[in-house]
Amino acid sequence: MTDAIARFKRQTGHDVFFLTGTDEHGQKIENLAREAGIEPKKYVDSISQQIKEIWDLMGASYDKFIRTTDDYHVKSVQNIFKRLYDKGDIYKGYYEGLYCTPCESFFTETQAEGGICPDCGREVQKTREEAYFFKVSSYADRLIKHIEENPDFIEPISRKREMVNNFLEAGLQDLCVSRTSFKWGIPISFDDGHIIYVWIDALSNYITALGYDPENEKQPDLFERYWPCDVHIIGKDILRFHTIYWPIILMALDLPLPKKVFGHPWFNFGNDKMSKSRGNVIYADEMAKYFGVDGVRYYALAEMPYASDGSITYESVIARYNSDLANNLGNLVNRTIAMTKKYFDGIVPQRGERGSVDEELERAVAAAVNESYRYMEEIRIADALEAIFIMLRRANKYIDETTPWLLAKDESKKDRLATVIYNLLEVIRIGAVLLSPFIPTTAENIFAQLNTEIKDYASVSAFGNLEPSRPVGESTVLFARIDEAKLLAQIEADKTAASAEDAVDAPEGLLQIGIDQFMAVELRAAQVIACEKIPKAKKLLKLQLDLGYEKRQVVSGIAKYYEPEQLIGKKVIVVANLAPATLCGVESKGMILASGEEEVRVVFLDESTPLGERIR
Repeated sequence: MTDAIARFKRQTGHDVFFLTGTDEHGQKIENLAREAGIEPKKYVDSISQQIKEIWDLMGASYDKFIRTTDDYHVKSVQNIFKRLYDKGDIYKGYYEGLYCTPCESFFTETQAEGGICPDCGREVQKTREEAYFFKVSSYADRLIKHIEENPDFIEPISRKREMVNNFLEAGLQDLCVSRTSFKWGIPISFDDGHIIYVWIDALSNYITALGYDPENEKQPDLFERYWPCDVHIIGKDILRFHTIYWPIILMALDLPLPKKVFGHPWFNFGNDKMSKSRGNVIYADEMAKYFGVDGVRYYALAEMPYASDGSITYESVIARYNSDLANNLGNLVNRTIAMTKKYFDGIVPQRGERGSVDEELERAVAAAVNESYRYMEEIRIADALEAIFIMLRRANKYIDETTPWLLAKDESKKDRLATVIYNLLEVIRIGAVLLSPFIPTTAENIFAQLNTEIKDYASVSAFGNLEPSRPVGESTVLFARIDEAKLLAQIEADKTAASAEDAVDAPEGLLQIGIDQFMAVELRAAQVIACEKIPKAKKLLKLQLDLGYEKRQVVSGIAKYYEPEQLIGKKVIVVANLAPATLCGVESKGMILASGEEEVRVVFLDESTPLGERIR
């Protein structure tokens, strides 16, 4: 969603800075790193890289990717905390109450009714520790006034009502802004043992990414140029932090507030919330294997309602892909380019006189331009796309109304045919301009087929800017129609692809071996330096091992029990002289040791074990 907005704003002449990144501190992350047996920084390095790779794959055109472990961010956050403390907005005390570790959130007994987190539904824990507090209560009236005077500050309006009714009008309590019960966070510069509450750390990224630091005598040009920002696009589950605590932090720093905070909804799997434990999670990068990047982008943008949650299933993606992308868009482009080549030797014809049906088509185009612009300004992304596809459907109807194949049979109607073909080519060009923020690769493909460089947004203000007498480009299929039954079967097969490890019957008695046989097995200490899942092999992980004297690849059937990041950096025992084998098309040179049947546990070595040391 943010990428589509950023692309649209650039397209319409705005100076855009699109920031995204990863929030990497907190107790939850420290716990996960401990479970994985690696240092928190190493853990977040791996996860952050994966997230960045997925955004890059999906074409996110961000200008900066910030990590809250970046040195400049850490220093600025420490200075922000110190500035608030020096002003008297932060004081020291004791926190005693309820805390949700997964959400990194504090709650009162009233908010966490029954000991359950109101945000994620998990159990909260009672905690007591020395802590610093932020006097958010002293800013509550000022924030309420700001919300009242700026009705567009929180959108959609239902989210604004939720924040005002459930939190602001109920009365704000001072916010606990430091922790001492764990270590993975930004240390308070003037008090050893305390780390800064993760949400002060995370929220500050919006200004530290622009170079803001309260210790600067003059803020950098980047900050002066882009702050306050026009909009934060955030998940609805973190709206409270962005519309209550973040504005108050900015007020305390004497900085202007963002102009708008938009809390976008979620995608559910059908009617159910996605959950790893339920096995109903759909990942964008996995979907792209079946539908292409633009196919995924289109569905995500076209099917996400403005205020309510969207729904996604493979069946619904296929249906939308076939109806809109393959039929309405792809077929329109394919037919028109083919007719241009057949009837005009591939040269864009000169438009002749217009009739009422042509004028109606032009009105439909003007409506699409105006409506899509208005909807994008209102962050109604799905509505903007629908306005564009109404135009494309009208163009397909225009073909049926004008019957160019019949006009081509009558030489006296050559001029009329030229008008029809030109109009279709121009609709396609305008459609590509309008679709550029949403499916940019497809839009460029269309421009290439039209062989035009007239791609700027200003060119859609009037109909007829496509240059005549130029040859069109080569025709290519934009979106091939999908056989639903076949693809669903393929997806299911990929999900349940058996590992290459053949099941064998357990022997009746324990096989006895001699010392010579055992000593022939070469067990060596190795470190996992990289690990990834193997496509279409649900049980297998591909590990890259460092034995000190060499590096090698091993495939292991432990994907059900370990995520790749839990293994990276761990020292394991490898059978170093096992004959190479090929599992699901991937070569494996060895085997790592693990215990258990129903619950497999990899045998990890002490970190001090030298690489390559023989295990006896």
